[in-house]
Amino acid sequence: MATVEDFINEWRDASDYIVAHTSGSTGQPKEIRLLKSDMAASAKATNAFFGIDSRSVIGLPLSVDYIAGKMAVVRSLLAGCRLLEMPVSNELHIDSRVDLLSVVPSQVDSLLSVPTDKIGAVIVGGAALSPSRRAALAATGIRAFASYGMTETCSHVALCDISDSSDVYRAMPDITFSADDRDCLVIEAPAFSFRRLVTNDIVELVDASSFRWRGRYDNIINSGGIKFAAEELERLYSAFIERPFYVTAIPDDKWGEAIAVVVEGDASVADSLLTALRHNVDHRRCPKKIIAVDSIEKTSNGKIKRKKFD
Repeated sequence: MATVEDFINEWRDASDYIVAHTSGSTGQPKEIRLLKSDMAASAKATNAFFGIDSRSVIGLPLSVDYIAGKMAVVRSLLAGCRLLEMPVSNELHIDSRVDLLSVVPSQVDSLLSVPTDKIGAVIVGGAALSPSRRAALAATGIRAFASYGMTETCSHVALCDISDSSDVYRAMPDITFSADDRDCLVIEAPAFSFRRLVTNDIVELVDASSFRWRGRYDNIINSGGIKFAAEELERLYSAFIERPFYVTAIPDDKWGEAIAVVVEGDASVADSLLTALRHNVDHRRCPKKIIAVDSIEKTSNGKIKRKKFD
């Protein structure tokens, strides 16, 4: 695992790019080159949004092997402010004021008991924030945002205030959005080298600067001609499933594909969950099968590695 010093040395070397890796949640991680000018533009926009300046403190509880950790360092360097390195752990201990803190969902629980005057703002990224964690974090009064972005965009291009029940992601400065014929998000970023990026994220476009995220096109389940976003079903099921799970498709002779839930547990857990969902969820959105597994594999930043089942 790279150190902050390693990354700072890379940032300050003569090259005009940084080597980064995608998360690998939808395939094998791949190496990409990010222009330092793009990373600087993103960092400046985030610093301006959150009011980060030379007097601020940016907390870093993430690995600099991934883009979120790298960008926290870049923001501190460009603002000329203090970077507070923290252990890369789900158990965060905040003893002094941190003005901006980037975390992954698994680290949110440890923030719930932190006094609100210790944290200026929190950015949650890396994976989707569950409804229960989102509600718990919002209840603390901490200013917190779910982020939308990817390694290729040098961190987030949109933020969603978790206290806003509309679930709308709003663009960072100089970013606009459109949707293609799949209803997938298209990012227009003239200030960045990539200029335009077509994603595989299905969205409900509100306007040119805001959208609601539905799920990944890769995870669509086409059952009898009806298309279900796996992530939307997960949000629906989360009220009835307290253990780690995800939604996937399984082959079906009649409908082509059917909805299935992969959950950590044994056969008895699978039976009880299927009964609960059949009693509480519309039959069209109810899973046909519950698949119990010992554990669900995740990436190092908390994203589920989805698997297909026969």
